[in-house]
Amino acid sequence: MADELECVASVLLAIVIAHLVGAEMIAWAAFSAFVLLKGPVGETLVRAVLRMIGTFLGATLAIWFERMTNLALWQIMLAVALVGGVGLYGMLTAKRAYAFLLFGLTFLMIVLDRMENRHLDIEALALTRVLEVGAGTLACVIVSVVSTLTARRWWPASLTPSTPPVGWHPDAARHAVQAAIALSLLPVIHLYWDIPELAQAGVTIMAVMIVPVAGLGSSGLAPVSRRLRQRAVGCLAGGLLAAAILYVAHGSVPLLVAGTCLGIVLGRHIENGSTRNAYLGLQFTLAVLVVLVPDDYANVAIEPGLERMVSVFIGMAILVPILVAGHLIAPERAAADTSEDTSASE
Repeated sequence: MADELECVASVLLAIVIAHLVGAEMIAWAAFSAFVLLKGPVGETLVRAVLRMIGTFLGATLAIWFERMTNLALWQIMLAVALVGGVGLYGMLTAKRAYAFLLFGLTFLMIVLDRMENRHLDIEALALTRVLEVGAGTLACVIVSVVSTLTARRWWPASLTPSTPPVGWHPDAARHAVQAAIALSLLPVIHLYWDIPELAQAGVTIMAVMIVPVAGLGSSGLAPVSRRLRQRAVGCLAGGLLAAAILYVAHGSVPLLVAGTCLGIVLGRHIENGSTRNAYLGLQFTLAVLVVLVPDDYANVAIEPGLERMVSVFIGMAILVPILVAGHLIAPERAAADTSEDTSASE
């Protein structure tokens, strides 16, 4: 139970810090605080540094990209595919995998948000992404240090198994290319259907493609399908709980905060249970935070959370046909039976 209470403290502190520093997407700060808190304080600190480095580099590249291009559709398609693909490949194979993941995710979120909101300044978007992640990271580190000096003296945290770097890997490269193709379609979809919060579709595509390289074989369809199912079930369950809490709360901030705490405890408990259901618990918590942590508690509404949830399922719908096509084309080759690694999932 100590881990669940740590997560509650980390998320609540992140929300406070995010409001104090003027961040805009408070739920992303809250989720950063939640997902970072794994293992002993040393492990948390390493992940925190890598998350900040990846975020800063992704934000910097997004600013440079706008300054060097005229944001034509083909340029955005190429950029999100290339950077997202590199970020995913690095996540699967590199030593500093977590930094690669945040590099790709941050660039993707900023560029797609900028495409959706042409009136916004790219530097302001980049700054708020850094502030959000910084708020969540700072909150997580503070809670981890305090917990290590107090509660964790009696209930020590267990180490998260690490995955060694694998260097060049053709299966991982093919897997990253499939993700890149899916990402490249997002700007086109926005152009013709004007779907809001499309950045969440990009995050979904990258997140569900994070599977152990040894389990890829000739096709990543099977392991990714498991993550897709768990993301769908987790998001639906968490979204339903959050919607019910939002309805009961009627705008009451104490009730919203209490409901958020309940969702965090339930989600983390599921995540800490069976290894095969860990990702489901993570997605359950993500849905709760997306719906119950508004950008402004004075204007609580379900619509922003629903828009982000819809975008999550759009990302899944785009990715599945590409994975199926790759599975049908690739020569059959068995993959190793590996346990799913959620240590760096989003």
